[in-house]
Formats: sequence, C-alpha cells, structure tokens
Amino acid sequence: MQQYNKQYETDAEFQHRFQVFMQNKERVAQMIRSTPANANTKWGATKFMDLTPEEFKNTFLGTVITDDEKPSRDLDTLQQSLPSTFDWRSSSSCISAVKNQGNCGSCWAFSTTEGTESAYCISTGKLYTLAPQELVSCDNTCDGCGGGSVTAALNFVEKNGLEGESSYPYTSGTSGQNGKCTYSSSAVEATVTSWGYSTQTKNETAMQVSMYSISPLAVVVDAESWQFYKGGVVTSNCGTSLDHAVQAVGWNQASSTPYWIVRNSWGADWGEAGYIWVEMFKDMCGIASQPLYVEYKKSA
Repeated sequence: MQQYNKQYETDAEFQHRFQVFMQNKERVAQMIRSTPANANTKWGATKFMDLTPEEFKNTFLGTVITDDEKPSRDLDTLQQSLPSTFDWRSSSSCISAVKNQGNCGSCWAFSTTEGTESAYCISTGKLYTLAPQELVSCDNTCDGCGGGSVTAALNFVEKNGLEGESSYPYTSGTSGQNGKCTYSSSAVEATVTSWGYSTQTKNETAMQVSMYSISPLAVVVDAESWQFYKGGVVTSNCGTSLDHAVQAVGWNQASSTPYWIVRNSWGADWGEAGYIWVEMFKDMCGIASQPLYVEYKKSA
C-alpha cells in the first residue's frame, strides 16, 4: 500500500483486498516453484497484487486477434547478418517514454500508437508523442476499453492519421470509459503508409530481420502471468492465449538466456522500468504469433 499509494474506502474493502493479496501470494509462490532453477525471472508483488486474476484480465488485457489480409515481407527467407544485441532505444531516438494505459483495456491502441510514433520517426527524424485516446474514442472497428485489434487500428491510422497527445489527451485510463470522439484532421501529427506481418510461421529470426531493417514490432502476447512480473527473463509460466498488445524494441542474444526487449503500457513502475524481457526462439508468451512491422514512407 505504501509503495503504490493504495487506498481503500472501507475496512471491508481493505479486508477483501488483503485476502486477494494473500491468494495471489500463493499463486506467486507456485510460479516461483515452477520456474527453472537456472532462470533469473523475478515474480512477486506488483501494483496489481490486490486484483484477482479475473479483475486484472478484464481491466488491463483485452486485445482482439484478427486475420486481416496483409502479406508478409517473406522475411522468413531473407539472409542478413544480425548483431547479437540490438535495441531501438539506443540505436535511434524513435522510442517515446513508457506510457500507462491505466484502468482501460486499451493496450491495442498503445501498441498501435507506439508503432506509428517509431515508424514516422525512423523516416522523418521527428518523434511525436501521439494520442491513443483518438483510437479508443474514434476507431469504431474496435471496442475501446473493451479491447481491440492492432491490425484494425493500423488500418484506421493509415486512413486518418493520429493527433498528438497534447491536443488529444488520454482520459480513459482514469475514467474507464471510451469517451466521445473529437478527432480533427487538422491536428494530425503523424501517420503510417503500410504495415504487414514479419512472419506468419512463428519464425523469430524473421522477426529480428524485420525489426533490424524496418521498425520495432507490434506484437500480441499472453500476458496473464505478467500481473506478477518483477524483472528478469520470462522463461516459463506463460501460455499462448493472446490477450495483450505491446511493442518489441530489441533483443539480447549475448545473455545466457537470449531474450526480446518488450515495451509495455503499464507505466514505468512495473517490470524492468516499464519493460519485460521474454525468452527468444520459444514463442514464449505467444510473441511470434502476430508480429507486425509498421512503415511510413514519404511521398516523392
């Protein structure tokens, strides 16, 4: 309660949350027992420790998978020399600060926004902090705080572009509501011109090629166990029931356990300063199921 400034309105609510905390403590103990002895994964009490798994899933997860007809770049077959470590955060200035979706299942909007920010910046050198609220409120193909599809949202961005966060501030994180659409085309700061699958065969080397040569990747994962993630590389306790959208920004194969560097949207007070490390070449958490590259190409 001190660490995360938790306050409960009644003693009954406090007692309920304390019981949930203790039940989650047992879940964490089981996760630690099932983690391989040589793994450095840290599971423990995060700011979500007072939520039941059902509450956590209903509030913070909720992406929807779609099968939009988009070709891959045939990156499975590309031959390219790849470095053992790569991180878009250090190789460019095209990754904005970690964001916080708050009490809204809008991860799909944040993953899409982050992908657009990076792609536009890679092409133009201009990094704008864009507005996930525009997608939550205005993309009628998705369900706002109830979940959405990154592919559908990217189609929306291709057509409409994104306003900046300053002109369209994020409010759904505190209200839990989608909000009324107030989009203005005159306020658009960035857009994308194309997107596609890095691989449709769960080839993680193809994901590396795509990330290295095009852009960070929008990926969809199974994040139920992330409720209790404190740090280190996730090597277990992670399924493939895809329910959360994030951004993969790099990898580290020099580590004893190679891992993807993944940016989350739960604030910098979660995980590795807002990031999570996911073991490579195991489709851990389903990370290779739907990796998307995003591009912006300036017209001639």
